[in-house]
Amino acid sequence: MIPTLPRTVRAVDTAQLLDLAQEAALHGFSQRLPVDWLREHLDTEATHYLFPTLVQRLTHRPDMPLQWRCQQLLTVSTGEQIWGLLDVLPDTFDKIPETLDTASKEGIVNRIEQAVKVR
Repeated sequence: MIPTLPRTVRAVDTAQLLDLAQEAALHGFSQRLPVDWLREHLDTEATHYLFPTLVQRLTHRPDMPLQWRCQQLLTVSTGEQIWGLLDVLPDTFDKIPETLDTASKEGIVNRIEQAVKVR
């Protein structure tokens, strides 16, 4: 059974985001920004956001675990907010605490839609 995609936004600090990106790199997930690029460009004091939007299942690669494809709202060192994608394991995503209220989540999703795209 495929787990249900959560319809929520999770907030992470820069260290947590780097850990998530490292985990994605270790698994060879296709949607992620390079960890070195993130280390170089992210605002180290910022909060970043993940919004799951797609269940990623690679049927042609049964060895690859199921993933949530998350849109990201990242804050870089210039203060600009940018959009990116990050594939995250469902269990890993579930361990990120739910800290945002509904209004904050809606505002973040709106900002994600307007952010500069980075791939």
